[in-house]
Amino acid sequence: MRLERVAPGLFVVLWSTGFVVARYGTRDAGPFTFLAVRMFISATVLWVIAELVRAPRIERRHVASSFVVGVFMHATYLGGTFFAISRGLPSGVSALIAGLHPVATAFVGHWLLRERLRSIQWAGITCGLVGVIAVLVERSNVKSASITALTVTAMAVAVVGMSAGTLVQRSRGREMPLLRGTSIQYVAAGLALLPLAIFDEHWKMTLTWRNALSLAWAVGVLSIAAVLLMMVLLARHAAAKVSSLFFLTPALSTIEGAILFSERLGALAVVGLFVALAGVWMTQKSE
Repeated sequence: MRLERVAPGLFVVLWSTGFVVARYGTRDAGPFTFLAVRMFISATVLWVIAELVRAPRIERRHVASSFVVGVFMHATYLGGTFFAISRGLPSGVSALIAGLHPVATAFVGHWLLRERLRSIQWAGITCGLVGVIAVLVERSNVKSASITALTVTAMAVAVVGMSAGTLVQRSRGREMPLLRGTSIQYVAAGLALLPLAIFDEHWKMTLTWRNALSLAWAVGVLSIAAVLLMMVLLARHAAAKVSSLFFLTPALSTIEGAILFSERLGALAVVGLFVALAGVWMTQKSE
């Protein structure tokens, strides 16, 4: 089976676990400290792999764009998400808000990158948005003091960061050597998160089995496997098509939250999942 066929589905499943990891990982560490450690370890692992397989060297013209993508896609997006979850925002709700970023990516990509979408793809984006809103409405019926202006603002910043990083990667990073370029992105993200980890959290991190397993999963599965899959998809498809996959993560993360954290999953959320699935299928139709 070709990688291109299984990559979208595999990416969605892997990426959805990131919100669960955020909840586990921030129980024994500050969100920015956890992420900074994760970024530097991931950068090192990727660079070592690149050396072992003699991957292509990265040219100077790709370094600047890799730094920009790293700051937006990894530091800003993950920083906002992990901060919100560390302040008590349910993993399912955080995934719901993060799942809105494909809308911004599609519209900006349409005007900025001149990526033309067919009518069925615009309809797919609309269905994806409706699916996310359906799950959000269902979740809003559950009263939670953790859904505050601060946590929602942090998630809004995360959405902007992911959209900006996706568009820069799509416009400037198509020819970026995958392993070394992603490694540099992680270095940039780690450097951006480091001041917050040191001065705001005083490098708060207690090594426990839960924390160690969360970090191992975050590095191996999310920062390496999932992100490399996303980079491959961005190099081969329009930004809107790749971003549309994120419509699936809210429902999947809500299911995971219901299983692991007893977060309620209602009938409307299930309907939202199938609507989002239909939206992604339509958006993935070739131009």
